[in-house]
Amino acid sequence: MTDLVLIAVYALGAGAVVGGAGLLVLRRLGGRSIAVHVGVLLVVTVAAVVAGVVTVAQAMFLSAHDLQVVVLTVLAAAVVSLALGITFGRRLAAAAMWSAQAREQERRLEAGRRELVAWVSHDLRTPLAGLRAMAEALEDGVVADPVAVADYHRRIRVETDRMTHLVDDLFELSRINAGALRLALARVPLGDVVSEAIAATAPLAAHRRIRLVAAESGWPVVLGSEPELGRVVTNLLVNSVRYTPPDGTVRIEAGHDDRDAWLAVTDTCGGIPEADLPRVFDVAFRGERARSPAPAGTAGGGLGLAIVRGLVEAHGGRVGVGNTGDGCRFVVRLPARP
Repeated sequence: MTDLVLIAVYALGAGAVVGGAGLLVLRRLGGRSIAVHVGVLLVVTVAAVVAGVVTVAQAMFLSAHDLQVVVLTVLAAAVVSLALGITFGRRLAAAAMWSAQAREQERRLEAGRRELVAWVSHDLRTPLAGLRAMAEALEDGVVADPVAVADYHRRIRVETDRMTHLVDDLFELSRINAGALRLALARVPLGDVVSEAIAATAPLAAHRRIRLVAAESGWPVVLGSEPELGRVVTNLLVNSVRYTPPDGTVRIEAGHDDRDAWLAVTDTCGGIPEADLPRVFDVAFRGERARSPAPAGTAGGGLGLAIVRGLVEAHGGRVGVGNTGDGCRFVVRLPARP
């Protein structure tokens, strides 16, 4: 019985020394990843077992050959245990990180959905109230002057067009977020897409006295879906025109480098505060505090840039924005092989 107690004391002492050293190491690794902590914990646990077995084997006064057999056996078991433990420990750590990221992403999406619902409710309630008031005025004969009646009809049409555009944007954004967007990829001359987008944006630019300037050459051919790329370019141009003060300039150019084709839209909006740059592509972010607000009738719905990001990412690309002197520059990058 005394021998068993002595063996237990030897094993416990060796394990305690290794465990104490491992505790100090874990405290120094406080800022490292979960995988590192799991690996160190496995190493300390196996090392404590090995230390206890070797200490007890030496205390038993085994022959040199028997001691070597014990040590080799324990080391072989330790190697196998560490290999399996570290492999599955890394998987568990990765799964824990993915789970945490998934929860964080779900919280962001839920917050975005709530913000979108609140924002849409506000943006739809105002024009609907105006449409109802004008319709009731026409129905009750409150407005009888032909000029006033024509003005009411025009305003009803304008508000209806605005709501239709808002609903279209919501539908497009829902397709993107639901993963229901299907791209018909083909070789698309980016210059043709830009020409059509400029033609669609020209009336708004003329109304705002904004010059649209396009580069004369350097337009690459990209692999993408022409309707979606056209919407990307149009949304970027419309956004820049809306927030650029009168008599400003919006310039669009493109090119390619070793890996990507790129398209850039540069305006003279006055710039965006650095704190707002990460939020520019968020749903319903309009940034009136940072940029000159558009006049009545030309304000956007706050979904254009969110749609741009979704469509670009659907092509396997990325979009960013930065300040450049007296304005800002939006850059779309599309991979050579999406």
